[in-house]
Amino acid sequence: MTRRRKETPAPRNRMPRLVRLSSAVRVAAWSVVAAGVAVPLVRKRGRIPPPVVTAAAAAAPFALSVALPRSKKRDVVLVMLQMYAYTVTYQMPNDDPEALERRVHLDYPVRIDRILGFGEMPNVRLQRWFAVPGKIRKRDQVLVWSHWLWFLFPHGTVAYVMWRHPDRFPRTAALTYAVFDLGLIGYWAVPTAPPWYASLHGRLGERGDVAIRRMMVEHGEAFWRDSWEPLYSVLGGNPLAAMPSLHFATSLMAAHLLTEAGPVEGAVGWTYALTLGFALVYLGEHYLIDLLVGASLTEGVRAAAPVAAPAISRVGRLLQGLERLARA
Repeated sequence: MTRRRKETPAPRNRMPRLVRLSSAVRVAAWSVVAAGVAVPLVRKRGRIPPPVVTAAAAAAPFALSVALPRSKKRDVVLVMLQMYAYTVTYQMPNDDPEALERRVHLDYPVRIDRILGFGEMPNVRLQRWFAVPGKIRKRDQVLVWSHWLWFLFPHGTVAYVMWRHPDRFPRTAALTYAVFDLGLIGYWAVPTAPPWYASLHGRLGERGDVAIRRMMVEHGEAFWRDSWEPLYSVLGGNPLAAMPSLHFATSLMAAHLLTEAGPVEGAVGWTYALTLGFALVYLGEHYLIDLLVGASLTEGVRAAAPVAAPAISRVGRLLQGLERLARA
């Protein structure tokens, strides 16, 4: 009599479950990306609270890193989504201009700058020394264009590092956009008017006269003519966001990062950052204290980077795990 062999049950096929989970992760990730793009567009009509808008927009880059595998194209889109979230959050205080004007601080930077300037504001002193009343000279135009070039310089630095030193790209992007994002705290917590705005509203003790010219606008109107107003409306966004100066902070960070890339790149970065710093004060766009706080922000981010690195690495590993699951 033959003994009957005991049959072991066949292992369950886990593939369908894994496929369903992978598909769910992909759908969820793309849904978050879509919401991050769409929510800011309907925020006014839908009266969506600003924290919800910022959270939705800020989640989109993380979701995209789950939905797509790592590539240069994905990195470019990640940066675009990051700056989309920044721009939306930067502009939202000005969704209600009257409410923003009621909250804006006009006087404290004036008092500080008078101390820093030994009794006279650096803006006023520089314009008295170098500007010709009612005229924009070629030297002024160079400084105006250095200001306009800022819209490209920090991102151009990130793009250059991606192209020439791809191994440095993650750190370069993280430090650059950390400065952008952390600067928003000041814009929301302490909305501060720039010097040209305070001067325009007679807050500089000049008996109602404009003590500080806004030379960028003077040249912009002459150079761009009819295109100036629509161009400025797109790029302006929030006129009462001067503290800290992210123009200077991000350019200073770019100078540091370009120095790490090479001596020639560093020379370009520092030349631009210092030129821009002078231009921002001379043109009436920022107080000196705005630049000093912006510089402190940049140096603080650089100092905190090693401390934050382990936590950032854990988040990165989590996203990579979800990305692998989404492609399973």
